[in-house]
Amino acid sequence: MSYEELLKEAHNEGLIVKEKPLVSRDGLINGKRIAIRMNIPTLAQKACTLAEEIGHHKMTAGDILEQSSVSDQKQEYIARLWSYNRMIGLQGIISGYKANCQNRYELAEFLNVTEEFLQEALDCYCSKYGAFAELDNYVIIFQPNLSVVEKL
Repeated sequence: MSYEELLKEAHNEGLIVKEKPLVSRDGLINGKRIAIRMNIPTLAQKACTLAEEIGHHKMTAGDILEQSSVSDQKQEYIARLWSYNRMIGLQGIISGYKANCQNRYELAEFLNVTEEFLQEALDCYCSKYGAFAELDNYVIIFQPNLSVVEKL
């Protein structure tokens, strides 16, 4: 999903997104206002950041900036999982396989995400599902290396 598509989604949710000169983080949400660091170098990185902030809007409540409590950490995890599913998802990994993506770089490019975001999503999925997950007629293997196998 592109940054432009996410901007439209945010608008449809009643959110106001502005690019600002943030110093310590790439994105921040306060109520219905989202700030995205204006000098993020790529649209893919902006899209990943915006997806996470929309995830916070949809899935979390209150001020969780400090991450000092287990509750705050759980809410951060929930927002990130939402963004991973929105930007990648198991279906996205399968789509990348079908498009002949040969490595993580190609898969990240195909999905319009950063390699770091993709790796974080894969780590999250591995924690959630274990070493592999099944979807439709496919098995996605997370460890030791990402691979997709079509069932016969």
